[in-house]
Amino acid sequence: MEMLSYIRTCGIRVLGCLLGCLAVTACDSVIYDYEGDCSVTYRLKFRYDWNMAFADAFAHEVEAVTLYVLDADGRIVWQKTEEGEALAAPDYAMTVDVEPGTYDLLAWCGTRERGSFTVPDADYKDGLTCTLQCAHGEGGRAYCNQDLDRLFHGYVQGQVFCIREGVHTYEVPLMKNTNNIRVVLQHLSGEAIPEGLFEFSITDDNGSMDWDNTVLPDESITYYAWREDAGTAEFEDGVPEGAQSSLSAVIAELTIPRMMMDHADRARLSIRNRETGEIVITIPLIDAVLLVKGYYNREMSDQEYLDRQDVFSLTFFLDENDRWMDAYIYINVSSMNYKYL
Repeated sequence: MEMLSYIRTCGIRVLGCLLGCLAVTACDSVIYDYEGDCSVTYRLKFRYDWNMAFADAFAHEVEAVTLYVLDADGRIVWQKTEEGEALAAPDYAMTVDVEPGTYDLLAWCGTRERGSFTVPDADYKDGLTCTLQCAHGEGGRAYCNQDLDRLFHGYVQGQVFCIREGVHTYEVPLMKNTNNIRVVLQHLSGEAIPEGLFEFSITDDNGSMDWDNTVLPDESITYYAWREDAGTAEFEDGVPEGAQSSLSAVIAELTIPRMMMDHADRARLSIRNRETGEIVITIPLIDAVLLVKGYYNREMSDQEYLDRQDVFSLTFFLDENDRWMDAYIYINVSSMNYKYL
């Protein structure tokens, strides 16, 4: 019995040694620290600071993300969509389940409540185009009269997913592709403009974006104002006797996809009198908003400025005959006054 007990004890010790050796062979980092379990975890964070504040606004702006992991041939080896309140958490990151290696990362992000944009199912990155869902009217002309979901694009080339054990966090920077255009129309006299008298529109052919976010050749699309309001502001204090004490205006809001410098000759903002059919105002939109790019943004290329800026406000003044007299262009808090002849 003592001999059997001795053999059993020795066997357990030998087995323990063998298991220990196997553990060291399978995970040599155990030699250096004892915190890990030999596993590798990849986390991906998204950053949206390609804006005029140069500050990360991802948590505030983005409500849904779709990530595509691509191999060296552009084949989609893994993809995942996440959305909802979790994206607003400061520590949000998507867990990516791929083998160690080098991949390209492509992301289409934004909001999804309106279904403004679609990205088709695809096997390769060439199929990951993003297209605006517009309607077609008389003569097959494309138009959009709805507010658009916010749209963001991100791409990282040659991201190495490390083989070393532990948690590895990588990052995808995003660019915003949608722009809010606010148009204010006033009479120089202060006289109210009837709501609904004027039609506001922007025409461009920018409804389709490729996997690398370049704007693809597309049909011409007319974007109509999705909201129009008329309002009056009264001024009581500090107004001299006989001076104008109220301000009336019509405000229209339009949303359009990415603005491109090479579309400067065809992206146009127009205002039409619905009663007479007369085009009261028509201007090259991109040239107009670049007028107030400003001294402090001179280091930026014009395209970078268009991509960083996403809210543009333009104010136009009409005379008593509803003819265009003057214009103000507001880009966030900056403003300048120009008169187009």
